[in-house]
Formats: sequence, structure tokens, C-alpha cells
Amino acid sequence: MQPEHSVELNEQNFQQILEGSMQTPVLIHFWAPMSQESLTVIPALQQLAQQYGDAVTLALLNCEEQQGLAQQFGVQALPTIALFKNGQAVDGMGGPQTIEAIQGMLNKHLPSQEELQLGQAFKLVEEGEFQAALPTLLALLEHFGGNGQIKLHIAQCYIETQAYDQAETMLSEILMQDQDSKYKELIAKLELHKQAGNTPEIQALEDKYNAEQSNTELALELAVQYSQVNRQEEALEILMNILLKDLNAQDGQVKKTMMDILSALGQGNPVAGKYRRQLYSLLY
Repeated sequence: MQPEHSVELNEQNFQQILEGSMQTPVLIHFWAPMSQESLTVIPALQQLAQQYGDAVTLALLNCEEQQGLAQQFGVQALPTIALFKNGQAVDGMGGPQTIEAIQGMLNKHLPSQEELQLGQAFKLVEEGEFQAALPTLLALLEHFGGNGQIKLHIAQCYIETQAYDQAETMLSEILMQDQDSKYKELIAKLELHKQAGNTPEIQALEDKYNAEQSNTELALELAVQYSQVNRQEEALEILMNILLKDLNAQDGQVKKTMMDILSALGQGNPVAGKYRRQLYSLLY
């Protein structure tokens, strides 16, 4: 019997599996077909192991088939659960146990579900999956007390998804002790973005727009220029202000430009999500 998310322990592989506990803890479940309690808990253990992902290995030892191993481990009751770390048993439970009790034991030795989720989110950032990582990072920020490293990863996601204003706000909250090389790198990226997005042409347009803010043609031109230098949030703010007054401004060109920018930013972009909701509230 070898359910998914588990490995069957036997004479041939038990040494290898125990050595594997040097890197990943191994939870051994001693069971037998004659013990209904040890048999029926296996699906729940399988599900629990799935929740922990790569943080634990579930090994099943059939004591009827592997009597020598069962005796070697000193099993006296079924079911028995034993957790091995660094090749040694660090905890265990004998007799029928609820899955909650087993999870309570594991929680003393393994990362919490939130820590596992955070690790997965950090891995997504490393792989360049910034939009996929961002919701989890934001959801966990409060749980970990505004941890500086989480804020840095969030700021990185914001920068890579062109949510520069949010990135700047997040970086402004980083405490001195967390202003490491990653922080300096992100600050430099923000500075480069500002320099690239502040051309003489844009400055001239801004001066004209500030003098004629009711000129929708000029406002549209400035918004287009902003979008071309990755200043999408500023572009969207100008366009939304126009649409709030006239949904069909410039024969629909303002609305089309805004939808084009939103489409280019993608579904997972937080800036796009904010303005997409505002636009839909106007349309529908």
C-alpha cells in the first residue's frame, strides 16, 4: 500500500530515508492491515503531508510485512507515529491519535503553514513570477508583523509590475536595519525610472497641462507620454479624471487609451486592478 504523498518504508530503502532526514524531517507511520485505526488515518496523514509540501517526508511502514524493521524501531502499539530529524527520533506518539494531535506535534518541529506560504512566495519572486507572488506577500505582511524582508519583496514585485508609486511607499517604510543591498538596488531602480520618465518633452507638456487642465486633448497627449515612459499610474489618473466628466471624451479615444494601458499592464497588476474597477463602475 503506497498512497500518494508518501513512501513505503522497507528493508531496502529505510537507511536512505533516515539519512534523508538530515535535510528533510521524516514522519514514519507504523501501521498494519489488522489495525483499523492505523489504516484509516493514512488518508488524513497523506493530506497533512501534502499541506507541508517539501517540508516533511511521510513514510509508511507495514508492520506485518516488515516485522524486522518494526522490532528494530521498538514499536509496541499500533498505530505509532515517529518524527525523525537529522537521523534521530525527536518526537512520537503511540496508539490512536486524532489528526489534530498529530499536527500539533508536527507544529513543534516544522515550519507553520504561514512560513511555508511565505517560502513559496519568496521562491516565486526568485523565479520572476512577481504578479503571482504579490497577493500572498501582502496577505502575510501583517501576520509577520511588517517584516522588512517581506516589504522588500513586495517592493520588488511592485517595481517589476510597474506599480512604482506603491513601490516607493513600501520602500519608505523600510527600517534602517533592513536597508541592505537589496533595498539599495530597489531604490536605484526607482531612481532610474524617475529619471527616464522625466524628459524635457514631458516637462514641457506638464507645464502646458498645468496651465490648461480643462484641455482634454492636451491631457490625453500627456497621458500617452506618461504611459510610454512607464508612468502608467499617472497616465491612468489623468484619463480617469477626464472620463469622470465625459465618458466619450475625444470621440472615445480617452476610454480606448485607458483600456489599452490596462490591457498592457495585465490582470495581476495592482495599479491596473484599481483603475479597472473604477472604469467598470463608470461603464456598468
